[in-house]
Amino acid sequence: MSVAAAAAGPYGLPPQHPMRIALNDEVHARPPEALEPPLSLSQIALLHPEDMPPAAPWEAMRDLALRFGRPPPAPDANHVSANFGPFRLRWERHTEFSRCMVITPGTAEAPFAEPAIAALPADWVAALPGQLVVATHAALLADEPDAGAIAARHFAGNQIIGASVLDARGFAFTDMRIAADGFGQLLVLDRGMTPWQAGRIVQRLLEIDTYRIMALLALPVARELVPILAADERELAGIIAALLGPGEADEPVLLSRLTRLAAGTESREARHRYRFDAAAAYHELVQRRIEELREGRIEGLQTFREFTERRLAPAMNTCRTVGRRQDQLAARIARATGLLSTRVDLVRRRQNQSLLESMNRRAQMQLRLQQTVEGLSVAAITYYVVGLIAYIARGAGAAGLGLREELVVAAAAPIVAVIAFIAIRRLRREATDEGGAA
Repeated sequence: MSVAAAAAGPYGLPPQHPMRIALNDEVHARPPEALEPPLSLSQIALLHPEDMPPAAPWEAMRDLALRFGRPPPAPDANHVSANFGPFRLRWERHTEFSRCMVITPGTAEAPFAEPAIAALPADWVAALPGQLVVATHAALLADEPDAGAIAARHFAGNQIIGASVLDARGFAFTDMRIAADGFGQLLVLDRGMTPWQAGRIVQRLLEIDTYRIMALLALPVARELVPILAADERELAGIIAALLGPGEADEPVLLSRLTRLAAGTESREARHRYRFDAAAAYHELVQRRIEELREGRIEGLQTFREFTERRLAPAMNTCRTVGRRQDQLAARIARATGLLSTRVDLVRRRQNQSLLESMNRRAQMQLRLQQTVEGLSVAAITYYVVGLIAYIARGAGAAGLGLREELVVAAAAPIVAVIAFIAIRRLRREATDEGGAA
């Protein structure tokens, strides 16, 4: 039975859209894991380089499944959640990064002493494709929240941030630092959450950390662009100042400078636009995930919202400012290009007008010269034709026909001149008509 027939069911529904089931199941994608204390959890997030094969993350998950005798994930899978016995594994693939989370039973006495990632083969972890951007150890315990004792016991006395979550059904703490093993640490205390609520809160906290770092990837790009944009703005100001003064000879030079400036701006725009747009999207995700925590203040500690916005918001403002500055520079270059093009067009029009006037003068001179030549041609033709007639008249007189050479020549000269003039005018008219038709 086909999918369309199965969808019709007993009610005879029309054929369904081929993507209906996939789109409906999208809302169920990447559900949270059900978590119960005590447990240990490790997560790593890997950025995908542009030259990385698309199938590389899936191949890594397939290799791990084969090592432990588990069925490999489907080739088109973007999410894997499986129990490998000693540990549970959760893998997610996103647009430009992937996340791998491993869960093992934990201990309340030393939750970070034996991290969950130790359950994975070390060579497999080292060979994971991509660049590490986030690594976090998390622990879920059922314990009383004591901020001072927690900082000393679990975070080496570092200053921590924390808040109650889900209307005080849980508490979360972290120092937002990277320890000597390359991992950050997150502690979540369960004070009445269901396993699904605990899983959702841990997932949201880890997503906040991941999306925060992904958003901040745009900050080095923005800092790199600031001096370049400043130099380009000075160059554009110099070009515009040069446009204010006379000097048509400088226009090709100005146009060349402006073209190079436009090409450089468009090249940077093409390279970095996605990074800035992605940063804005990740920042919005961070804000949404923080809202879903339903934080409550713990006396003496910064909340996740306060800490994140205090440090992330200025960075995002910098990125937005640099992005707008880049857009404005491109718009100003386009306006300057339009002005210079208009100026060049006016200069060309004046040059064309001067050229047409010069051609008109030459045509008039050529016409006068042609008229002069036509007069000379009539005289020359008349002279030679009359000379022939004179020979004929002389011969006729010698034959006794009674013709006087002088009278014949005098009578023939004006007639020949008129005929020659009419013939030349007609030839010129025919030549002019043929040229116009062509």
